Amino acid sequence: MRLALRTLQYAAAVALIASSESGAQLVSGPPSGDNQKSSVSQWIGPVEVNVTYNSPNVHAPDGSERRGKIWGQLVPWGMSNGGFGTCGDLCPWRMGSNENTVFRVSHDVLVEGKPLAAGSYGLHALPGESEWTLIFSKNSTSWGSFFYKESEDALRVTVKPAQSEYREWLTYEFVDRQPDKATARLAWEELAVPFTIAVPNMNELYFEQIDRELRDDTGFTWAAWVEGAQFCLQKSIHLDRAEEWARYAIDGVFVGQENFQTLSNLAQVLQATGKSAEAKATLERAVAHRSSAPIDIHTVARQLQAQGKSDEAVKMYELNAKRFPGEWPTDVGMMRAWAAKGDARKALDAARRALAKAPDEGNRRNLERLIARLEAGDTAIN
Repeated sequence: MRLALRTLQYAAAVALIASSESGAQLVSGPPSGDNQKSSVSQWIGPVEVNVTYNSPNVHAPDGSERRGKIWGQLVPWGMSNGGFGTCGDLCPWRMGSNENTVFRVSHDVLVEGKPLAAGSYGLHALPGESEWTLIFSKNSTSWGSFFYKESEDALRVTVKPAQSEYREWLTYEFVDRQPDKATARLAWEELAVPFTIAVPNMNELYFEQIDRELRDDTGFTWAAWVEGAQFCLQKSIHLDRAEEWARYAIDGVFVGQENFQTLSNLAQVLQATGKSAEAKATLERAVAHRSSAPIDIHTVARQLQAQGKSDEAVKMYELNAKRFPGEWPTDVGMMRAWAAKGDARKALDAARRALAKAPDEGNRRNLERLIARLEAGDTAIN
């Protein structure tokens, strides 16, 4: 009798679990409703954005057609009663099926222009015919929206839905990817709901990452310190740290090395920080260093020309020709030096010598264009 009673009690418990309107599973069988779990990630620079969700399809599990019956019906407009849990009549849509749709971001970002801290969030929505409210909940571990609490909201944003190509399965994707932002989009049936994720401090994040890397094995080579200094220089940020890194690339213990790259890098940083005299002296050391090559000195001269320092550039071209006579970069440099002095004939002679030694088709075509201009008496080629 006791065994029969226990069997009945066990059967009743199983029936209660099986009939639960939440659809939750206790063991790892197939997903409820055959709504397969999906995940999509997108990096915005060093920032990872991920959406993990269960993906229902337009056709019901029994194969019946639900096209035209998804929005406003299967997925109600606004809040609804989930028929289970604690949210009562104030249940948003879980923006997927089964467990929470989880939105995860590795760094602080802006969603639709509003701040959202790094972390994992349950993604819910209040759908509407012309406007949706997206809800990022601090609770990302619940089953669906059945236990949703407004007090756990981390962020709400308003977005506009749009018509879309037909999608049988609910899908998240990232579109309109830019260096500092991307648009995530839910697409299902013939509707899409986009929302933007932006990284407002991208350069700072890269700087912080470089700073960490230089303290790891990445920093065991002078080239990494040069790259870090160049990043700061190009973005005009943390120039004081750029100078530290540039100097460490030269004299850091077991790491530093004095060569053309490290010295010219320091010269650029010093120039950017207003230390012009030291920058000039350091650049002279770089050019005179035994590691400097014809193309290195030529590049320095071109940079001086770009800065409007024509006289200094001419001296650099002449120095290069003296140190490395007959090299292709030095002939090109002397073409530019003579052109800067207004001597088309001598510039043309140097250009023709360089043409005979052009290393590739691109440089050959460029020299041919410059020769045509010089032949016409045009010396404004720099």
